[in-house]
Amino acid sequence: MLKVGYIGLGLMGKSIARNILKAGFPVVVHNRSRAAVDELVAEGATAASSPAEVAAQVDVVFTNLPDSPDVEQVALGENGIIRGAHPGLVMVDNSTIKPAVARAIAAELAKVGVQALDAPVSGGDIGARNATLTIMVGGEASALEKVMPVFQAMGKTITHVGDAGAGQVAKAANQIMVAAQMVAMGELLVFAKKAGVDPRKVVDAIKAGAAQCWTLDVKPPRLFDGNRAPGFKAHMQLKDLHIVLDTAHEYGIPVSSAEEHTRLYEQMIELGMGNLDNSAVLGVIEKLAGVGILD
Repeated sequence: MLKVGYIGLGLMGKSIARNILKAGFPVVVHNRSRAAVDELVAEGATAASSPAEVAAQVDVVFTNLPDSPDVEQVALGENGIIRGAHPGLVMVDNSTIKPAVARAIAAELAKVGVQALDAPVSGGDIGARNATLTIMVGGEASALEKVMPVFQAMGKTITHVGDAGAGQVAKAANQIMVAAQMVAMGELLVFAKKAGVDPRKVVDAIKAGAAQCWTLDVKPPRLFDGNRAPGFKAHMQLKDLHIVLDTAHEYGIPVSSAEEHTRLYEQMIELGMGNLDNSAVLGVIEKLAGVGILD
């Protein structure tokens, strides 16, 4: 059985690592803060003091980190994964980062015989906990074949999108749609409320028709309960939208709706809502409209 390393035990990373452990894989973990490490060690994982130490003793090393510079540092920096490189090692990045950075990391690791897969995930904290994530993979098919049993412990839909960076392109595309859905949901809820109609009944009326989507299925009950706690934090949604805009600029792609949604998330952060759920962009729309859905 593959020995697996997991670096980055945040909101989603800890749940993913736990599911890999539950599936019977030996797991070595590392994280900047110690509490999550201790929690998983108590459940059977082994702790390591650096990314290099993780990489040196596993067959596959996963990373799940906030942004492109973090992944670059953990992969290629001092005491990084590259320092623990050995024949047959595969690095898998579950982070959402710029496609260009994913390609650059893969090229550097290839020089020392390490295969790299960019494998961002979608499904939020619920998908991470329930092992129902959607996983979009870029990189060599042979590396994916090796890692597939581990992916199957994490998610339900695993798609090989293409070469290095392709997984990150798919995730950026995913985040274009996610932002659009979150903003549209916020708009329709406020629209209904200000027009004098119960937004709960509006959701019931439309969610089985052409407007049906994951966002309408999952988010309104939480919002109607006054719960805007994060499954996926708004400031991370904004980070992902900046990746979309940077990549669109690189390739000369028009993304006018994504630009507008980025501005709304920027306003959300300015209003101090960055640690709320990405669906709480509703709060910006409420402020602009002068009405709350629970008023």
